[in-house]
Amino acid sequence: MSPRRPVQIAPSILAADWTRLAGQIDEAESAGADWITLDVMDGNFVPPITFGAQMAAAVRSLTTLPIEAHLMVERPEDQVDQFIEAGVNCITIHIESTRHPHRLFQRIAAAGVEAGVTLNPGKPLSELEAVAPIVGRIQIMSVNPGWGGQSFIPESLDRIRKARDMLDRLGRDDARVAVDGGVNESTIREIVQAGADWLVAGSAVFNDRESVADALARLRAALS
Repeated sequence: MSPRRPVQIAPSILAADWTRLAGQIDEAESAGADWITLDVMDGNFVPPITFGAQMAAAVRSLTTLPIEAHLMVERPEDQVDQFIEAGVNCITIHIESTRHPHRLFQRIAAAGVEAGVTLNPGKPLSELEAVAPIVGRIQIMSVNPGWGGQSFIPESLDRIRKARDMLDRLGRDDARVAVDGGVNESTIREIVQAGADWLVAGSAVFNDRESVADALARLRAALS
């Protein structure tokens, strides 16, 4: 399966050098990144704690790129308004993290922000069927969330195909299949061939081996 639109790459600042975050984001934007992803963790839904809406507002001031806030938090309904006010363009929610996901996704979309849905690798994709008609993207977690630099879970490829099929059955050509976790030059091609067209990349973009521009160029070259 080939992508129906250009593949978009969203570097995650979780892997960036935070002592020079503005420079790292500028490098990503200059090198052709399509989005910036913020991995928001609360120490409850996942063990680590990262940052909140203040970081989103700071990043918004540093770039014109669209920003995704991936909320790995309990009770995301208590947090979404702050991220909307901070100026993010997409909020991705784990369906397991809220009791009323349908209502929450409608609320996000009503604010003019794209709503994305994701779930952990151990959960069946059938849990997404009720919200697939109203979200802008289905995101497949191809690692267990919480830490960067993990290896891609091979079984995720079948989940990507099933997510694309789910959207196709609904006639959702406007919705994307996103993938988060283990995206690098060794995995990116088969991920896209399975049906994904929006990819989060952390340590494959921000690392001490190469420049951000070289890293993004390698990812793009691996797709060609």
